[in-house]
Amino acid sequence: MNFDPDYEQARQNMVEYQIKGRGIKDKNVLGAMLKVPRHLFVPEEMRDLAYRDEPLPIGHGQTISQPYIVGYMTEALKLQPGDRVLEIGTGSGYQTAILAEIVSKVYTIELIPELSLRAQETLKSLGYKNIEFLTGDGSKGWPEKAPFEAILVSAAPAEVPPALIEQLKIDGRLIIPVGTDSQELVLIKRTKKGWEKTRLIGVRFVPLIIKP
Repeated sequence: MNFDPDYEQARQNMVEYQIKGRGIKDKNVLGAMLKVPRHLFVPEEMRDLAYRDEPLPIGHGQTISQPYIVGYMTEALKLQPGDRVLEIGTGSGYQTAILAEIVSKVYTIELIPELSLRAQETLKSLGYKNIEFLTGDGSKGWPEKAPFEAILVSAAPAEVPPALIEQLKIDGRLIIPVGTDSQELVLIKRTKKGWEKTRLIGVRFVPLIIKP
């Protein structure tokens, strides 16, 4: 993976001040965010903004999440190297790359074909081989590949889709923004006795589009 020297310092500053400086401590998360060239996952005309502390539009009404939120959500899942992770909302592929740096396998679903294809091109050009892609309704999950140790959702439904909870392994974790006008990030853990739900922080994500 080649680094562009024009962006390397910006990426280091992003991790030092926006991620580590705001309490993210997981070394695997910090290492992944230091390594992945975020500027390659935004439109070319916006690359100078890639390492700012804000979400950016990527077309089709979608966004690449704020770097801190990417770090926060990834750390909250407490990922292990051998985990198999499902991502709902491939988007630009940046969050996908962060996950792929940490775990053994990432399965990622994107509703919009153009975004999925663009993300596939970017991720393959960077050498990732542990990612499988699907175009479709992410609220249904990917039952053929289930169960998963972790699921990360990067768009907000009004309620948690039941299919996603059902596709978690025992002790599996799901992190998802939930709500319409007001949203909050929720962490759900599947246990032998049922589910444990933890409300985390207020957020603002694009809506999760669910096909009827």
